Amino acid sequence: MELFVKVMNTVNDIVWHPVMCVFLMIAAVWFTVRLKGMQVRRVKDMAKCLLEKGDNKQDKALSPFQAFATTVGGRIGTGNIAGTATAIFMGGPGAVFWMWITAILGASTGMVECILGQAYKTRNLGELTGGPAFYMSKGIKNKTLGKILAVLFCIAVFIGPGFLLPAMQTQTAATAVKGAFGIPFVVVGIGMVIIVGVVTMGGIKRIGQVAEFLAPIMCGIYLLVMIIIMIVNAERIPSVFSSIFASAFGKDAVFGGIVGSALSWGIKRGFFSNDAGNGMSPLISATTDTSHPVKQGLVQGFSVYVDTLLVCTCTGLSVLLAGTYNVAADGVGDVLLVEHAKGIQYGIAFMQEAMATTIGQAGAMLLAVILFIFIFTTMLSYSYQLESTCKYLFGENKWVVTFVRILFLIFCMFGILIDGDTIWPMGDIGVGCMLWVNTFSILLLTPVLMRIVKDYEKQRAQGLNPLFDPATVGIEDEAGVWNQYVEEKKKRGDYENPALGYEKKN
Repeated sequence: MELFVKVMNTVNDIVWHPVMCVFLMIAAVWFTVRLKGMQVRRVKDMAKCLLEKGDNKQDKALSPFQAFATTVGGRIGTGNIAGTATAIFMGGPGAVFWMWITAILGASTGMVECILGQAYKTRNLGELTGGPAFYMSKGIKNKTLGKILAVLFCIAVFIGPGFLLPAMQTQTAATAVKGAFGIPFVVVGIGMVIIVGVVTMGGIKRIGQVAEFLAPIMCGIYLLVMIIIMIVNAERIPSVFSSIFASAFGKDAVFGGIVGSALSWGIKRGFFSNDAGNGMSPLISATTDTSHPVKQGLVQGFSVYVDTLLVCTCTGLSVLLAGTYNVAADGVGDVLLVEHAKGIQYGIAFMQEAMATTIGQAGAMLLAVILFIFIFTTMLSYSYQLESTCKYLFGENKWVVTFVRILFLIFCMFGILIDGDTIWPMGDIGVGCMLWVNTFSILLLTPVLMRIVKDYEKQRAQGLNPLFDPATVGIEDEAGVWNQYVEEKKKRGDYENPALGYEKKN
């Protein structure tokens, strides 16, 4: 096990080299500029698209809201709660500010990958499917490079959502439940595997239905508890915000020496939490029935805001207000700069202590239950991401899909064998591998992205409900998943409308 720990830490240092953080932020700024700040100027459209329902009667597909709930359920959990607390431990209060910046800029990256996931979706075993591997192999001009990147991404999915991330989630859930109720790790692990298995064996439609029901309820309860903590500590809110901004720029006397850690950990945990750019969201978004790819991109941009600007902010403020945190002076935790929570392990325990301090031990128990359900919905998202990847690699083979579902459940159990200090490097590696491959790929696909977005903008400018025809942007739809909307465009007269700039279509 000692060798395993060393290997994980070494690989994590390579995958999350500072160059990685710079690369991710440059990509986010690039898409923000190219899309003219669409993630901000189209906020109203985000809310409207969230509640739309598609008209596809041929395929098993998710509604935009089900896809939103599934991705939010996949995002909210360990990254928002334990991840935010870890960012504060490693980088001080200023890390929260850099998580905000990551969310605002990163929302553009999240939109882009989901737009492409929708545009290149296909059909498999009666279900809509797609994701990075599909737009890499089909969209990148150099087909050899595209296929290489697609295979590398599939490998990254097996490493991340297939193995390392489920283990991390199980370990976090077991830690929270054991801390609150004293239930042994192995019992929590087995319980998680059973309930995840029951849902995932039902396919993407059942996953979407469960996520649609659970995610909003759990988010609502969690945010309500956070509001209570803020009300109880209301007098400290101004000083906490002041500390966040001051330490983010090295102006705080206590945290001035770790401003670099605040920046790097804010970016690192921000991208880990909101999943922007790592390719997980388009795997889910591709299963959605919507009339235009940009609509689903806007929905997923909104989910980044919900994840980081809302949930992560509430977590960070609660920990800082309750004063249940420590801050590392050396970037690893061997030496502490601040010790407000003596003897408390960084991560989920910071938030449990905040709830216990504010509303009693019942608060810690409630958090354990909420986190368990958050992690449950996250596991459902991981399961489908792995399943979609297998559909790309092996095509319509239900036996492979069943085998992968069983293998995924085995990987979930691995988490009870890992300690808390090792689990985060594992999770970071899983996300980081996907981020490198996917972000590089969507940058290569910028030209086709811009054609898709311009098509949406032209239709909106004419007061039309945007409908998508892949052929108009140079994409082949071999499975005919967009045929229904192409027919609607014909009936509406889009191809004779000079303002839309299409060639006449018979």
